[in-house]
Amino acid sequence: MQGWSKSRIELPETVIMDILSKLPVKSLIRFRCVSKPWCSSFQTPHFISKHHHNNLKNSNLNLLLKRCHGNTRDDIHYFSSLSTEKGKYFSVKENIHLPFFENCWFAPIVSGPCNGLLCVHDRDKVALWNPSTREFKVLPKSSVQRPPNVDFTSYGCLGFGFDSTTDNYKAVRFVTNYFKEDEDGGDLGDWNHQVELYSFNTDSWKEISVPDVQPYDSPLFNNYINGFYYWPAYGDSDYLILSFDMANEKFSTLPLPEFGGALADYYLKLLDFNGSLGAIVYPREGTEKSFDLWVMNGSWTREFSIQSVPGVEKPLGFWKNGELFLEGLNNELVLFDPATNELQNLGIHAYQDTMQPIAYVESLIPINGRSEREERIIRQPAGNTSNRY
Repeated sequence: MQGWSKSRIELPETVIMDILSKLPVKSLIRFRCVSKPWCSSFQTPHFISKHHHNNLKNSNLNLLLKRCHGNTRDDIHYFSSLSTEKGKYFSVKENIHLPFFENCWFAPIVSGPCNGLLCVHDRDKVALWNPSTREFKVLPKSSVQRPPNVDFTSYGCLGFGFDSTTDNYKAVRFVTNYFKEDEDGGDLGDWNHQVELYSFNTDSWKEISVPDVQPYDSPLFNNYINGFYYWPAYGDSDYLILSFDMANEKFSTLPLPEFGGALADYYLKLLDFNGSLGAIVYPREGTEKSFDLWVMNGSWTREFSIQSVPGVEKPLGFWKNGELFLEGLNNELVLFDPATNELQNLGIHAYQDTMQPIAYVESLIPINGRSEREERIIRQPAGNTSNRY
């Protein structure tokens, strides 16, 4: 090799950062110790945004499944991380337990994802969670003043989203205050409503105006779409859709799609469908289900219909190529492909009505919380090849 000289090729820093922005969060966390400049670069808004955009562009989805195996207070809800690798599709990789919600009477509800972040809540307990960076932030208790003589307060619908005008994450929550009965007059107790808004930038809650209609129903899907959060709602005499603009912090209403039936006979669930507001409609009764998807593009149009799917109870969410997650009659997770009409039993079981698939894109967004280890969050590898637990 005489006459050869060794040379070192150095890539421009911009090229290196472009390559690194395509890597999984797990690799980037490991590479933080390579150099201080790398560690600092990974925390810049530009790199975080570029990394998230690359994941969106390439549909690099991760999948969590919230579930439980019973309906008592001792039956803890937890999250299963499902594989999205070819050849290992939907096998359970690990189970994740959040101790913060273990003493709740009800299952924690997940709002989101929003830019890879989840808002997990149960009654007055609310937390933000970045499952990619494994950071968890417990939100402060609300400081909003309650009316005098309140007997107790219940916490209802909550929406989580992003205000791009101020680079701020917000959570809007509906509260009902119940007053004591008038023992002397024998009158029944009364109630009133409040709405409170959490701002990530100030890490605090404030009270905002109550809309004329009231939202209802826990979401099956992600109801945050392009700066707005949506709920089904009811007014004085009809049902409609309530929306909240994360930027101007105002409520407005939309009509329901005219699907040709009554809500007494059909379920109507809102969802994000390819960046637009969608509504999936399906019958309450029957062992064979049909599903109609309506999409709002200025007005409601029916996007497609899925007819006569046997042995399923309800939809749980869409996957990458239009496949639909469903809950089977035996409380198992199944996947339906409308293109082939193939129904695949994924072998994952849970107690009735406790399953919620959560598809999210990895994100490096910091939430100023604590590590999962500090919060004593347990990630337990799946014990065997079975998808059951």
